[in-house]
Amino acid sequence: MPVGSISSLVPMGQGHQFVLYGDSCSGIPGALHEGTFAAVNAVVRRLDPPPEFILFPGDEIIGLTADPEALRAQWRHWLDQEMAWLDRSNTPLWHTTGNHTTYSEMSERIFREVLQLPENGPPGQEGLSYWVRRGDLLLVFVHTLWTGLGGEGHVETEWLEATLRAHSDARYKIVLGHHPVFPVNGYSGAYQREIGHEYAKPFWDLLVEADVLAYVCSHMLAFDVQVHRGVLQLCTAGAGTAHRMPEGVEYLHCIQAALDAEGFRYQVLDTDGAVREKLQWPFKSAETWRELSPGLHDAEFGGLKGANSIVHLKITGHTADEASAPAQTLFSAFDPASIAPVWLGLRGPCQTLTLILGRDPGRSPHYWFGPDLAPGRPFDIDVALHAGMGPGGMLYRTPSDRGWSSLKGASATGLERTVWPKQWSVGHGQGGAPDRPFTGKDLAIQLAVSA
Repeated sequence: MPVGSISSLVPMGQGHQFVLYGDSCSGIPGALHEGTFAAVNAVVRRLDPPPEFILFPGDEIIGLTADPEALRAQWRHWLDQEMAWLDRSNTPLWHTTGNHTTYSEMSERIFREVLQLPENGPPGQEGLSYWVRRGDLLLVFVHTLWTGLGGEGHVETEWLEATLRAHSDARYKIVLGHHPVFPVNGYSGAYQREIGHEYAKPFWDLLVEADVLAYVCSHMLAFDVQVHRGVLQLCTAGAGTAHRMPEGVEYLHCIQAALDAEGFRYQVLDTDGAVREKLQWPFKSAETWRELSPGLHDAEFGGLKGANSIVHLKITGHTADEASAPAQTLFSAFDPASIAPVWLGLRGPCQTLTLILGRDPGRSPHYWFGPDLAPGRPFDIDVALHAGMGPGGMLYRTPSDRGWSSLKGASATGLERTVWPKQWSVGHGQGGAPDRPFTGKDLAIQLAVSA
């Protein structure tokens, strides 16, 4: 391997390996984002072996100009200068539309003209929405701001449904669009930060029913992964835009990924080429389980577990006949002298599954929310706390669910800095049995820890 190379993840047997990155907002010589984009490209160029193809989910150039010639000049600089290092005949580069590149009918026309992408999209969106088939892999690119539907945040679904159905034989399916469907790092707003809320459920239903692996997006200037009903939402917007959401937490990056019969693996590389985050999906649970009876327990581990740790809880029980609004503890982890850094239970009149993480003394904790538990009913919930998935790593599923889903939260970080304490409790908080007791019956928890 050449000096300075970065080892790429490669398929185990037949599969695909590729790069994802988006939001460089460049295209102007000497401007700020030209340098930051070059720093990310320098990392991509060090990958060994190089990617088979590159996926870029939008906002290549700063755009947002009413002058068509200025827009064409930005595209020419981006393609002919900033990306001149890439032999696109050997390494295809596929794009989605974005709010900096397709914000008007004029800019949509130039996007088609410059990139010359496949014209197999729905009527009126040829060269804007399209699909690509690479053997057993289907890639579908959707236009999340088509002027024909109203612009930013509006997305067509009938063609997407037909395309997924026509390629149902594809072993792997990835859908790409610029806007997220679910909020990232707590930044939310229909038609601006996500697709319109009226589109979100039918859009995601299509992905779930078609057994899509992931929806890849950009737009929010962060790296983020979460999962909803078994489908990943992977946000990569670190290709050069200099500001972050939020600053001090997110970083410029690219994602190098491999896909094969064993699953999907990726590594997120910063501009030094260091691996900042990584994931294997689906994850594998530990084979050894421990029964946690109600009451206090000495923890079987403590300290900072690291990004590879997964704490998996299988929780069953029966809620009380009458709903109880005060907090009810299912599981808590704490040291005697401090407020529990990990608390899982039910809160509010709807008995909402809630995870509370407290990280720093004197600072407010972070909250994640799951389903409501009806009174007088048995429940069976798996909860997985995956430190390698950031804020999206607070996962739950029930026996009737299609797969794991991320709990809803508004944090930009997850378990990566959580120090696990020395004691656990089941059915009540750290203050003993009178402290936030579970008011139902038959509470049982199994716990497994894996890496």
